[in-house]
Amino acid sequence: MNSSDTPDDPFYPPVLGAPERHSAEQLRASLEITMADHGGGPVWLFAYGSLIWRPEFPVAEARRARVHGYHRGLYLWSLTHRGTPEMPGLVLGLDRGGSCSGFAYRLPDDGLDANLFALWQREMPYASYRPEWLNCRLDDGSRVRALGFVLERHLPSYAGSLPDCIVQRVFESAQGHFGTTRDYVEQTVSALRACAMPDLNLEALLARCCGKVSS
Repeated sequence: MNSSDTPDDPFYPPVLGAPERHSAEQLRASLEITMADHGGGPVWLFAYGSLIWRPEFPVAEARRARVHGYHRGLYLWSLTHRGTPEMPGLVLGLDRGGSCSGFAYRLPDDGLDANLFALWQREMPYASYRPEWLNCRLDDGSRVRALGFVLERHLPSYAGSLPDCIVQRVFESAQGHFGTTRDYVEQTVSALRACAMPDLNLEALLARCCGKVSS
């Protein structure tokens, strides 16, 4: 990772450069490739972050769910939504290892293609995530293949697990088009706790770096 190499915060702000934005044609191609592997039947989506409290698409059914093999972490630099190129923010992503609780949304058949393309525009404007069909266990024990967006570790936008001192600087400084990183994390923590599936690791990070947990 490149850095400004200051004595107090050796990796913040990182020097990331301007990301290349996907064109509508690239988004459409990615969506078609992903859906070609779906295998038919209902389309499920796994929500683990802001999609829980700001889905912005119609949902036919919502179920508590868990995926294994991936965990939720504040591992992705954000240069627009929750930060800027000069002062990057952080957002959540699915990274390999462990498990993650969230919601599985069954998308309605009506308007499916348009809703999926809108989802791609929201989640895939840059090449930070990789769409995958994840093995997802619903709250009744049944299993579905649910669409999830997994972090691309090889890209500069992947921050990985950062020291608390850097996360604290991000919470204090980073703000983008949709607000601050801190607000984003607090809203996610509150939504997960309200749904009786708290993320204790994320709550602990928030408490260490902000001195409080959102109620």
